[in-house]
Amino acid sequence: QGELQESGGGSVQAGGSLRLSCTAFGYTSSSVVMTWFRQAPGKDREEVTSIDRDGTTTYADSVKGRFTISKDDAKHTLYLQMNDLKPEDTGMYTCAASGRYSRQHLYWGRGTQVTVSS
Repeated sequence: QGELQESGGGSVQAGGSLRLSCTAFGYTSSSVVMTWFRQAPGKDREEVTSIDRDGTTTYADSVKGRFTISKDDAKHTLYLQMNDLKPEDTGMYTCAASGRYSRQHLYWGRGTQVTVSS
């Protein structure tokens, strides 16, 4: 049974940076896509950024130019470098991974909290 574990969240001031990690345990298959989601209090979960197996990336407009997604397949780890953080970036950040043959997210982490103060 696959499992994802996030780390790297915390509290920073606006303009600061954080680097989130998401490590996969229990499975080694190459996911079609891996994604970072976030959910702010009182708001719906939103997709922040994703990276395909071939390295193709997508970003929400709100984070373009500030966030960078990357992965290390050898370490089964997904990363999210977040720069120039804003208070509106505050939320629970969760990683998810699809299976080997479709884009459906099958594996989910429990999330790591990011809080940005003004």
